[in-house]
Amino acid sequence: MEEVCLNSEPVFDEGDEYEGDGDCQEERGHGAGETHLKKDPPQPTVGLEFDSFDEAYDFYNAYGKERGFGIRVSNSWFRSKRKERYRAKLSCSSAGFKKKSEANNPRPETRTGCPAMIVIRLMDSKRWRIVEVELEHNHAVSPQIKRFYKSHKKMILAARRAQPPPEPVTEVHTIRLYQTAVCNGFTNVDEREVLIPVDHSKHLELKEGDTQAVYNYFCRMKLTNPNFLYLMDIDDDSCLRNVFWADGRSRAACGLFNDTVAIDTTCLTNKYDIPLISFIGVNHHGQQVLLGCAFLGLDSVEYYVWILRAWLNCILGRPPEVIITDQSKPLQSAVCEVFPKARHCYGLWYIMQRVPEKLGGLKGYEAIKRQLNKAVYNSLKIVEFETAWADMINRHGLGDNRWLQTLYEDRRRWVPVYLKDTFFAGMIPLQENESFNAFFDGYVHKHTSFKEFVDKYDLALHRKHTKEAVADLESRNSCFELKTRCSFEVQLSKVYTKEIFRRFQSEVEGMYSCFNTRQVTANGPITTYIVKERVEVEGNEKEVKNYEVLYETSQVDIRCICSLFNYKGYLCRHALNVLNYNGIEEIPSHYILARWSKDFKRRGLFDHGFNDVDMYNPLYWYHHLYKRAIPVLEEGAQSQDHYEVAVHELEELLNRLNLVEENIV
Repeated sequence: MEEVCLNSEPVFDEGDEYEGDGDCQEERGHGAGETHLKKDPPQPTVGLEFDSFDEAYDFYNAYGKERGFGIRVSNSWFRSKRKERYRAKLSCSSAGFKKKSEANNPRPETRTGCPAMIVIRLMDSKRWRIVEVELEHNHAVSPQIKRFYKSHKKMILAARRAQPPPEPVTEVHTIRLYQTAVCNGFTNVDEREVLIPVDHSKHLELKEGDTQAVYNYFCRMKLTNPNFLYLMDIDDDSCLRNVFWADGRSRAACGLFNDTVAIDTTCLTNKYDIPLISFIGVNHHGQQVLLGCAFLGLDSVEYYVWILRAWLNCILGRPPEVIITDQSKPLQSAVCEVFPKARHCYGLWYIMQRVPEKLGGLKGYEAIKRQLNKAVYNSLKIVEFETAWADMINRHGLGDNRWLQTLYEDRRRWVPVYLKDTFFAGMIPLQENESFNAFFDGYVHKHTSFKEFVDKYDLALHRKHTKEAVADLESRNSCFELKTRCSFEVQLSKVYTKEIFRRFQSEVEGMYSCFNTRQVTANGPITTYIVKERVEVEGNEKEVKNYEVLYETSQVDIRCICSLFNYKGYLCRHALNVLNYNGIEEIPSHYILARWSKDFKRRGLFDHGFNDVDMYNPLYWYHHLYKRAIPVLEEGAQSQDHYEVAVHELEELLNRLNLVEENIV
């Protein structure tokens, strides 16, 4: 018998937390609404980015409060058709002058035409960026001036609304848990209240209402979804440290799409109220698919190791080949311990989205960013990256920048040119405009509570599953439009799902931007070709780049220096040109990955790597039944008659299963 201690106290000592781009933290008081700043907010600089307009406003407002001036929105620009704000000017409250009043006793002028301001703009990435800054005021400002500005009043009112009511005593709700061997469900519960001093720093802290919400959700899921798994990490004081869970669909997806997995810790990096970790794969449509979730009690190696082992248990001990994470050192150590044979890489998107935060305040930021992007995305050879990086460092005097030093030391974990032998299933951006959105993006914000999250979890998964089902239907029933006369396009239109075929189709069309395919060397069966392509550079300008392609004739093995096949999972335009040049009319089967095929889920979940699975394991039964049920779903959705037959037979089957259960009882 073990006890799970679910704390009912509010997180952060009943306070709220304000964070301005990672450096500014504001703790609000317990009752008086008084605000204390732990750190001075960073100075506004061109290039700083924010997730929303409100976040940018709060940042400048906190900066103003610290310096001793109020702010207001002095100008806004909107797109006329959608009434969407895309640009705004936040000014000192003393900016401009008031209109002259016709009153007999007009109020005295308080504005001074102050020029201090920032201009923010909505970028293509849907983030707000500071594009202009003026820090100098034409009047005295000081934090010691106790003037009550309207914008600061809004901060205090928001803090009061956000903080929960004070509690007279520290209460701990204890759930007594009688656990099974795998700790995957509640079988008996006795809830009581006791007064126990608890170390809040090393376990999950659940606010009022979170305890019951999490408990109810897990109980409900175990009843409605027998293959739902959750594991709980309980310390010696019977307190809950970590939680891992995965529903039936996620566990089934683990058997199909766990070759390349991203461990998304966005909520931890951005210091959200919920310490959520998501295990993300890519399905046969190139869509994100959830492979499991966890709540982390502490950012330490020990806690990460527990969560990774819990997920390994979920996937029947079959580890992924590639794991992508952020630059967390504790997580890196845990991955090395639990998955020693996996290729561990850092997410390029995690790193590049931090560029404005880390480099935005530097002189010549835009030029630095262009050179960084060119080095990362345009380098075909290691020597090209090394040269471009060194030129950027030397030209802008960045030799002492610690962040760039760390990136360079870790370059073999995140720069594409060093990862050409790694299969990413499309989970690596190859262009500046490619991005990675968190699986729960739009469902979780900075102050989402545990209770709110479990309410939104099912909604998020339902919408993702619906999107996948629609893609399945479109891929199976649609006739894809062919845009060329190339035999490769015809061949894979019969194999790939709609979205993957669309991506491959752009490579087929791109063959026509390639020219002058020529043989340069021959060494036995291996021939080296150079394929020239006109590629777009800055603006609308184009330049010619040379791509080296190796072709082995006996096994029809082909490799291009761009390595698109490893990055994305289908052949590039340069390789297709060489195949065409050699009279090959069909793409070799080993370059047509089964994971992108229309019927991949129907082919069976245990065709790759599950030979030693326990045939009497309920998880095996679930996977096997899931595989056998997919054709029924697909055929049943073909027409109204098919649908009615399928529903009737399923109802009959359920009745027979109920009779079996009654006979057992």
